[in-house]
Amino acid sequence: MRVKLIRAKSIFTKTKISGLDWTINQYVGCQHACLYCYAKSLCKRSEKWGSWVEVKINAPDLVRGKYVRGWVFMSMVSDPYQPLERKFKLTQSVLKAMNKRVRLSILTKSKLVVRDIDLFKEFERIEVGLTVNGFEGGIRRILEPYASSHSERIDALRELKDVGISTYCFISPVIPKLVDVESVIDETSDFVDYYIVEFLNVRSAGREFVEVLRDRFPESYEVLTSRDKLENEVKRLKEICKKFGIEDLILH
Repeated sequence: MRVKLIRAKSIFTKTKISGLDWTINQYVGCQHACLYCYAKSLCKRSEKWGSWVEVKINAPDLVRGKYVRGWVFMSMVSDPYQPLERKFKLTQSVLKAMNKRVRLSILTKSKLVVRDIDLFKEFERIEVGLTVNGFEGGIRRILEPYASSHSERIDALRELKDVGISTYCFISPVIPKLVDVESVIDETSDFVDYYIVEFLNVRSAGREFVEVLRDRFPESYEVLTSRDKLENEVKRLKEICKKFGIEDLILH
């Protein structure tokens, strides 16, 4: 893992993502090294995704006392609670320095997020989401080698909700034959305020991911490479979202 300490000129970045106004990335790159991660297509580095991380060491100074209108999303090209956070505690420092009137939405795949519950409580409006897709065992070791386990993410969501934090569940990426959306909803509905469901973006996931899918998960690959089967899968996903009243379905 190559870690580079940098000093950024700014930290709040405008975004056109629906429902969000700003993004904040105190880290760039992610140690979780998820094989399908779309962020690698945004960073456009020649180095293998998951082998490098940039740490914006002055991020707390850049947010200190600053107020921006609208929702701020943490993070777009990293995970704020990736393993390196245990050492650098940069996300924690950013939260401490940030204006508590900022409306903040956090998304992670890590159980470490519960460490900062007391800080979350200081914000006037905050929501915390966990990416949950049900990957376990060998599948998780291939696709999400260094992220928290499925059960750990479920426990984190439950703990956040139990202490009064608004929660959401990001079911992504929905890979045919590998992700059971209904099962995830059934397992989390008691402690999740809302869901976002995202069907796999094959192009952003990249060639290496597609090759692994072809070699290790041929049934999924077959669906994604057959127009008729793919259309049927998307139709079925739309029906599931309608059944559970989920309005946030992302299709690419």
